Amino acid sequence: MKIIETDIVVIGAGPVGLFTVFEAGLLGLSCHLIDNLDKVGGQCIELYPEKPIYDIPGVANQTGKEHINALLDQIKPFDYEVHLNQRVNEISEVDESWKLVTSEGQEFKTKNIFIAAGAGSFEPRKPPVLEPDKFLNRGINYSVRDKSIYENKEIAIFGGGDSALDWSVELSKIAKKIYLIHRRDEFRGAQHTEKKMRELVAEEKIILKVPYVIKDINGKDNFTGVNLLHFETKEIETINCDESLFFFGLNKQLGPIHDWGVALENNKILVNTKNFETDKPGIFAVGDINHYPGKLDLILCGFHETTLAVQEAFKRINPGERVPFGYTTSNKGLQEKLKVNK
Repeated sequence: MKIIETDIVVIGAGPVGLFTVFEAGLLGLSCHLIDNLDKVGGQCIELYPEKPIYDIPGVANQTGKEHINALLDQIKPFDYEVHLNQRVNEISEVDESWKLVTSEGQEFKTKNIFIAAGAGSFEPRKPPVLEPDKFLNRGINYSVRDKSIYENKEIAIFGGGDSALDWSVELSKIAKKIYLIHRRDEFRGAQHTEKKMRELVAEEKIILKVPYVIKDINGKDNFTGVNLLHFETKEIETINCDESLFFFGLNKQLGPIHDWGVALENNKILVNTKNFETDKPGIFAVGDINHYPGKLDLILCGFHETTLAVQEAFKRINPGERVPFGYTTSNKGLQEKLKVNK
């Protein structure tokens, strides 16, 4: 295969990786994105395409899928390519540049690598029962990819974090019945969502089952429901339902990132806060994958980080030149380009 040369290689095609293309495009830099998933969007698409996101500035709410589509529209005018279904296995320094080799044998040469891999590779934590995946996608799921399939259904939702709370509230609008099951009457999600959930419990639109844990998944040929174990009395209760969602969090793994030679702390990549560069010049880490004092795992923080990192990437490609920063509101040439490509 021919070696691909580009200004920036972005590892990860989630929201922060996509926004990197926008910021690079403003400075006339080209990008190639690599992702081991079969589609762009990262966790927004893989885990919560239908889940509303509320913390994007200027956007009251939009689903994960809508957010990714908006980012794709935003970067249409700019020079980038996406390489899916492959991961970066090797990174090495060659002739003052970086060489990357993917699992498909594709090689890249670049001055700048942006690691925007979110939490790394991940898979959902599964319920501690026999054959947890027996009815996977046939009654059992670990994410909601199409909420329309839950319309007028009876649903058992397990978990105590944001996903369990968010989906209990959201699906209560279309479901026939919602059971929310947690081992204690304390939740780790956003307070305003928990308050809304408890209001829906009072209105009997959600049935709250605490303190309970999953004991069995029921069904022979088809999923029929779940058995619950009372966490204190040890009594067993059966819930007959059409669907069950388990939100027990994710098992996260860095995979080959461990072999790339960048400094790590608690499975995250250490960066400075000036330009979010690692201890390897020209390798940046942006979004949930990085760590620094005061770090918050929010999409908007990743947008800020990659904006500053791209400024440094420009300097590395054009040493001695001033970064041609300017407001999009005052750059008529850029405004015309963005309009033409709408």
